[in-house]
Amino acid sequence: MTESATHRAIDAVWRIESAKLIAGLTRMVRDVGLAEDLAQDALVAALDQWPQSGVPDNPGAWLMATAKRRAIDAMRHGKVVERKQDDVGHEIRAQHDAAAVDLDATIDDDVGDDLLRLIFIACHPVLSAEARVALTLRLLGGLTTDEIARAFLVSEPTIAQRIVRAKRTLRDAEVPFELPRGEARTARLASVLEVIYLIFNEGYAATAGDDWMRPALCEDALKLGRILAELAPQEPEVHGLVALMEIQASRAHARVDQHGDPVLLLEQNRARWDQLLIRRGLAALERAERLGSPGSYTLQAAIAACHARARTAEETDWNRIASLYALLVQLVPSPVIELNRAVAVSMAFGPAAGLEVVDALMSEPSLLNYHLLPAVRGDLLAKLGRRDEARSEFERAASLTRNIRERNLLDGRAAAMTTYDTTSTSAISRPPARESADTETPDHHSTT
Repeated sequence: MTESATHRAIDAVWRIESAKLIAGLTRMVRDVGLAEDLAQDALVAALDQWPQSGVPDNPGAWLMATAKRRAIDAMRHGKVVERKQDDVGHEIRAQHDAAAVDLDATIDDDVGDDLLRLIFIACHPVLSAEARVALTLRLLGGLTTDEIARAFLVSEPTIAQRIVRAKRTLRDAEVPFELPRGEARTARLASVLEVIYLIFNEGYAATAGDDWMRPALCEDALKLGRILAELAPQEPEVHGLVALMEIQASRAHARVDQHGDPVLLLEQNRARWDQLLIRRGLAALERAERLGSPGSYTLQAAIAACHARARTAEETDWNRIASLYALLVQLVPSPVIELNRAVAVSMAFGPAAGLEVVDALMSEPSLLNYHLLPAVRGDLLAKLGRRDEARSEFERAASLTRNIRERNLLDGRAAAMTTYDTTSTSAISRPPARESADTETPDHHSTT
């Protein structure tokens, strides 16, 4: 194997094994920052040795064994005690003694539980949403600081600082490496699901930049969601979120054309939807519904399932979608969800009915700079033949979005209002400018 091939192999192994490695080490040393340092030491050792010795038969076990030796050495030489003595005092000495007795047993405990604990730590509410996303992608997604920075279009130093501050905050807050119980667990689980869906949404509809989608982020979020579903199989909303992401991800190849421009939901070639992901999503939805009353993610997955089950756009059950949105609004009151409901109402009962719902949102402060509000209103006005007003709304929507592909689409719709051909309905029959606004879910652009 060439050196470059070995480095690619190491990169792949790291992405697969790093989360388990850090989780196991965190249980040993009770410090997520120190655990990551030890895991990184093992990675450096692999980069140094594997090009000469070759990739071992079980690279994950090799990394774990190496990291474990580093951890044991550090603890035996008092390095851990030195770094943590101000924080945990006598407790760390007790851990040191216990670890020295049976470190192998400690590190080889249930890896699944360790991963679950690590997810709950990385998504702890003591951290800001931005910090939770960065730390989750770093610790559980195995992404480098540079990769996270590129994904979210911010500088690498900014991401590095977020991660450093996040780890410091966790240490200062003395966040325990344990699973919360009862109501605390429910509250923390909501934070975990929110972070995973934030990551997915940024991949599904990028906030800014030149690309409409960032598929790698969707894949990372899906991977995290599937892991969580295995670790918490009795949590219905976990399966609801996985169902939602699976079904939405099934449309990825149909959401952009050959030039990378957006293709709206009702115009997509459904033959390009991934049927395997749809089947996985529907199965996850069925499991979520079987486990308990539907929560917000399960309801959103049920909406997505309506589209997945329709063989053509015309067969879409808009009445059911409108009903599901009504339930969703009751469960999670939100102007963004109400905006989505307006689209469903317009498709089920006509544009005038939808416009009535949208107009009720016009004075909502949280939607003042939300580009999908004028985008949806422009679409409904266009369908009602109020082209001048529609053009103005599309222009305003284009001025508010930071995504270049989306801006181009909205500018095109505004121009179409000017050049409208009275013999054609094509200019006014298109759905709203963004897929998530006509049928799907609130996302990270939500102002709620």
